[in-house]
Amino acid sequence: MSSQSPIERNQAELTYDEQQTLSTKFVNSSTQLSASPFQLSATAHQLTESTSIALATSIQQTEITTSFSSKPIPTTFVQQGNQQNSAAPALLLHGFDSSVFEFRRLLPLLAPHREAWALDLLGFGFTQRVEGLSFSPQEISEHLYAFWQEAIARPVVLVGASMGGAAAIDFALTYPQAVDRLVLLDSAGFAKGGPETKLMVPPLDWIATEILRNSWVRNRISQLAYCDRNFASADAATCAALHLECEGWRRATIAFTKSGGFTFLADRIRHVSAKTLAIWGEDDRILGTKDAEKFEREIADCQLVWIPHCGHVPHLENPKQTAELILTFIQ
Repeated sequence: MSSQSPIERNQAELTYDEQQTLSTKFVNSSTQLSASPFQLSATAHQLTESTSIALATSIQQTEITTSFSSKPIPTTFVQQGNQQNSAAPALLLHGFDSSVFEFRRLLPLLAPHREAWALDLLGFGFTQRVEGLSFSPQEISEHLYAFWQEAIARPVVLVGASMGGAAAIDFALTYPQAVDRLVLLDSAGFAKGGPETKLMVPPLDWIATEILRNSWVRNRISQLAYCDRNFASADAATCAALHLECEGWRRATIAFTKSGGFTFLADRIRHVSAKTLAIWGEDDRILGTKDAEKFEREIADCQLVWIPHCGHVPHLENPKQTAELILTFIQ
């Protein structure tokens, strides 16, 4: 064992427990929110990559009050960077059936340059799935706005990946005063509602979520998400599955799907007024590439940048280039 203190050692050498100790020690000084460290399940000890461990031990939880819930909603997030930085903060939104872990590689690259946040959207990640909610896009947007008011309260650079991009577009249209600029990472938004919502009735809804929970299915989706399948590692699988252990995961997933999700945006995207950057992997096998140019055409002030040899998740497969593009765009 090294005689150096954990804070003096390289991050990659720290164990999960050491990272947790450091996070608990410093977490309350990093945010003005009344927040506390969020303890993941024991499965988190299976994480091996330094960025995964660092993010796992920096997740915080705060209670957010909304008009649609009689109880405050325990909401999980990660905050990095200097809050005294006058530059517009970055707020990162993950994709469908995902969590803040999606930004484990991007967040540390943005934080040295500006305040940066990643949030678990209502019904997803480790944010508590309170009973009685519909987990509709309307509730997701209001919950996001309530968090923004409580935690940030100044215009942000809103960064949305896949479904998170659709959530970001909806938020920018609903609360334009809260968004300084918009960044879309292989974003959803143009898809329209299909027959699948009508099939989400017992027992088909239970079967659908069991398929989604299946480790082989999730690994296959992970492989499709990357151009280089070596990124679909055991650590990546752990990151992608930790939130499945949360109470109410199946209930919230079914409810969100029944709501139709963000399939109502296609005809509204042209009304986005925020200056927008669309970043797209040239080898996206999840959404394909046709929608990238649609965003460029529909949004009045939109710049499209392609990343070669990259799949659906440039923030995971090519985080350095993604971070450079975002920082150049907002500076």
